[in-house]
Amino acid sequence: MAALSRPSGILRDVSDHLAPSTSALAPGLGSSPMTSRASTPVSAALADAPVVAHVVRGGFVESVHHGTAVVTAPDGSVELEIGDSSGPVFPRSSSKPLQGLAMVRSGLATDGRLLALACASHSGEDFHVEAAREILAGAGLTETALQNTPDYPYDDAARIAWIAGGRPKQSIVQNCSGKHASMLATCVVNGWDLATYRDPEHPLQQAVLDTVRELTGTEPSAVAVDGCGAPIHAVPLHGLAHSFGRLASATDGPEAKVARAIRDFPEYLGGTHRDVTALIRGVDGLIAKDGAEAVYAVGLRDGRGIALKVADGTSRARSVLLAAVMRRIGVGGDEVLETLERQPVLGHGQPVGAVVAVGV
Repeated sequence: MAALSRPSGILRDVSDHLAPSTSALAPGLGSSPMTSRASTPVSAALADAPVVAHVVRGGFVESVHHGTAVVTAPDGSVELEIGDSSGPVFPRSSSKPLQGLAMVRSGLATDGRLLALACASHSGEDFHVEAAREILAGAGLTETALQNTPDYPYDDAARIAWIAGGRPKQSIVQNCSGKHASMLATCVVNGWDLATYRDPEHPLQQAVLDTVRELTGTEPSAVAVDGCGAPIHAVPLHGLAHSFGRLASATDGPEAKVARAIRDFPEYLGGTHRDVTALIRGVDGLIAKDGAEAVYAVGLRDGRGIALKVADGTSRARSVLLAAVMRRIGVGGDEVLETLERQPVLGHGQPVGAVVAVGV
């Protein structure tokens, strides 16, 4: 496995804020410490992030969230910036449409709902699980080939039913199973080794890296292991936005194929009750992908892109910030934006406040 590369540029040293015990090992990425007390870097997208949301309880600001957001023009130039979007971030699952594009370019023949699932952080509902098994079966594989981290379904009802049935955590219901099934299918098409498909040096992952470089227009500044076990690459936030604008505006080729699958089958990209599903359904021509640690990326048919990161990684402010940015640039109707903004603060099970955007 490749060693973790240290981020370069647009970083801040925060060694004065770290305890001596903060050095850690990166599983699967070598045996050397990831960072040291004297050299832990922080991206400007986090260190310079302004306050973008208030958590209001009973008219009192209880907490604040810092964040960074950017809107890019079709040529990749910055049209709107909140914070410093040149700082690198891990897009987490917002990278999945780029990973899906790399697979299509490498010969993955799936389309429609199965391709949307390849780009998904799905909710683990029955139709998601059946589709993941369909991808595997089409490649002559079973779920035993999956190497994504076993988990319970993400959807509340599906998770409760799964546990009530006495079933353990399994890779097939984990939210990345569509991506991993599709990675395996891509390997089968090319005759690539299946056992090492998560290795950063594997031909599949090198194809993903090349696609990330091309679509973002930047060189990734770090590589690490994502939550599902696949490699993830750090890119500037404005590069992530530009990549989604390029996908959404494509009119032919693999890029258009990926964008069309996302638009046509948003419930396979997310799930029945997910805000990303409602967003794609609610705005014509839009594609989007949510990511862990409070990342969101959006592409518009006219080639503009939007990307954001809430600095503390808390997801409750993520959709609220996105709605504020979309209102600022005049994209989306009230119904879909109000869905994104709906983040109530509860007291005794009843709404007593809300998470609200500020300074956008």
